[in-house]
Amino acid sequence: MLLEVRDLHVEYAAAGRTIRAVAGLSLTIERGQAVGLVGESGCGKTATALSILRLLPEPTGRIAGGSILFAGIDLATCPARQLRQIRGRRIGIVFQEPAGSLNPVLTVGEQIAEVLRLHQGLNRRAAAEQTVELLQRVGVPALKQRTRQYPHELSGGLRQRVMIAMALAGGPELLIGDEPTGSLDVTVQAQILRLLCDLRAVTGLAMLFITHDLALVAALCDVVCVMYAGRIVERAPRKLLLSNPRHPYTQGLLRCTPALGGKFERRQRLPVIPGDVTTSAASGAGCAFQPRCPVHHDDPRCASCRPTPVEVNPDHACACWHVAGEVPHAKKV
Repeated sequence: MLLEVRDLHVEYAAAGRTIRAVAGLSLTIERGQAVGLVGESGCGKTATALSILRLLPEPTGRIAGGSILFAGIDLATCPARQLRQIRGRRIGIVFQEPAGSLNPVLTVGEQIAEVLRLHQGLNRRAAAEQTVELLQRVGVPALKQRTRQYPHELSGGLRQRVMIAMALAGGPELLIGDEPTGSLDVTVQAQILRLLCDLRAVTGLAMLFITHDLALVAALCDVVCVMYAGRIVERAPRKLLLSNPRHPYTQGLLRCTPALGGKFERRQRLPVIPGDVTTSAASGAGCAFQPRCPVHHDDPRCASCRPTPVEVNPDHACACWHVAGEVPHAKKV
């Protein structure tokens, strides 16, 4: 197992109160596997990604509990010096908004070369040559010109490619993509997805792909974890989850996704999930999705007791009282 997150809790201090962004999340990623983490904004996906590399904003954010085992090393408690050897070298990350993640006063070539010098031990000349090769690998044209440009001189798609090149510069075993295509138009988005698929096929790296769009994970991931209010509510192989979703939240997300080539009446609106994550997450001891659930919101169990994940099929786990009740021999995960 490459990455194993166990019972992760993440808290933020805001306006004199504590906000629980991640509440007991557990997930695993094997070597070479691509795992999608899906959910609405506010579900805790970015907090999970930042926690893995201990990049939570201090002093407001902190890991309140749990473990993050990467190749046997607990990233939640290991010394800062050991963590620096893993960040960028063994785990790379692509942030959602490259314009805010790249240094505006350094050329993109300098920023990639810095990673190569720090983690690969290359001299300046070798780092410059390797920078050109990395940009070529991620499909950046006019390479020598691009290395001398600043982030503001590049388009959104090119900036995202530069971010991917930086994430790959250390030769990572795991690549975390925090909604890496969220700010791009659909054409560039498709190009970035093809690029990630090709890079994974060539390098064999594992991936954690964070998004709110189930259509994107269908094109990239092996396993899908659906996250709601800081917890995983459903986990299954991609094809199984998309063909037979068991949790009402997963079903709602799929209904909200437009189908390419689908037949819609003129002015027909897509379904929506009423309410929002913030209000339902504060609903008390019961199921966090209960106030928004279109099927089981009147069940007293849902309002009073939080369901634990159960295995409804091989490799398919779901945290819902009604799914557990419908399966004769449901096994706790």
